Amino acid sequence: MRPRIVICVGDSKINEALSSMKVLSSFDKVYGDPEDPEFPRLLDESVHLAIVEVNATSRKRLKDLQNTPHFSDIEFLFLSDGTPDENLDKIMFSGAGFHFRTPYDFGQIETTLDDFYASLETTTTRSVSAVTSNLDQFGLLVGSSKSMHKVYRLLRKVAQSDVNVFIVGESGCGKELVANTLHLVSERHEKPFVAINCGALSPELVDSELFGHVKGAFTGAHRDHEGVFSQAEGGTLFLDEVTEMPLDHQIKLLRVLETGEYRPVGSNQVKIANVRVVSATNRDPQEAIRDNIFRHDLYFRLAQFPVHIPPLRKRGKDIEGLARHFLAYRNAEEKTNKCIDAAAIEKINAHSWPGNVRELKYAIERAFLLCDEVIEPGHLLLETADSDTDNTQLQEDNIPSGVPLFDLEKQVILKTLEDNKGNKTDTATQLGISVKTLYNKLEKYQQE
Repeated sequence: MRPRIVICVGDSKINEALSSMKVLSSFDKVYGDPEDPEFPRLLDESVHLAIVEVNATSRKRLKDLQNTPHFSDIEFLFLSDGTPDENLDKIMFSGAGFHFRTPYDFGQIETTLDDFYASLETTTTRSVSAVTSNLDQFGLLVGSSKSMHKVYRLLRKVAQSDVNVFIVGESGCGKELVANTLHLVSERHEKPFVAINCGALSPELVDSELFGHVKGAFTGAHRDHEGVFSQAEGGTLFLDEVTEMPLDHQIKLLRVLETGEYRPVGSNQVKIANVRVVSATNRDPQEAIRDNIFRHDLYFRLAQFPVHIPPLRKRGKDIEGLARHFLAYRNAEEKTNKCIDAAAIEKINAHSWPGNVRELKYAIERAFLLCDEVIEPGHLLLETADSDTDNTQLQEDNIPSGVPLFDLEKQVILKTLEDNKGNKTDTATQLGISVKTLYNKLEKYQQE
């Protein structure tokens, strides 16, 4: 099936220039009028690309454009006279595509369209290893929806540069996998990929974790320590949940990004940073800036190239595809042949997946353990409004009184760890704490 393009351009000279471009003959074309208030309705699920002229009339409907159901799946090419527009800026920040201003370079526009068409054919490779998984794959990312193909194209474009990439997405949508994929397809792939969760760092040790320290720099510094900037030398440094970093340390991070220099704690030696910085957050960065927990200048330094990752609920058939994908890999690992029935698939498709891909993966793995041969709806332990109420009541009925909070916390942590068969990552996720915090608490229990 040929890709579909919507062209909403009123200017006859622009339409004439577009019609002479050979690449457009490879698309099924739908024409609209930017003056028509209904033109956003042309953007249905079959559309891959839209060329939109932004004039005085269509400018008023840019906000409506963002609210169309398939907005995140479509690549846009906007043509405008260059008048500043807040809504258009917001659309571009979301990674919508391209914005060309007058005077138009139609040669560059045609090159952009050629590149887009080529990327539809060459961006992805087929997933391997599990015959029952039919999702497309790019690096460590899996998904065949248009929104994921759009992410693949963005990563392919930016991979060969050294600009800082800022990933925005809800918890569980795979931001670290995106960062790791970016590293794997870049020229730095033979060097280290180092990830650090900025929200899990102790405020007293942020400098040491980032920049390292020398022996004797502070109490407890019994030997030299390499910070993540040194560990990732020549490679990629991934700063997860960067908006959670204390403000005073954000200033120090900004200085390194601006000067390329840093100094280990307690050392007089200045080192030169040679890393590609990729950062991520599950917050709206603009809200974090307004809440005064994230520096505006640091944001612009980190977000030279922003990438938005779609939540699972907006990835259409990827939901079912990923469920079958995770099941296929468990079957391959366990040498079993379990399957999932239609009613369970229906339940999966109806769920909102607030925990995104991570929640779906855990749900399938739990169901795999619970079922004998076929995963049925009852094997899928999903959070719903009703189950939340039931769980709350159950917890209230079983909460002991008069037990020290320390002992209660210890019991919960150890029981959850036991239920997860010692898997600390799963335990930390379920308890809503970082893995580092979990390790610290377990170490404390062991000392006692």
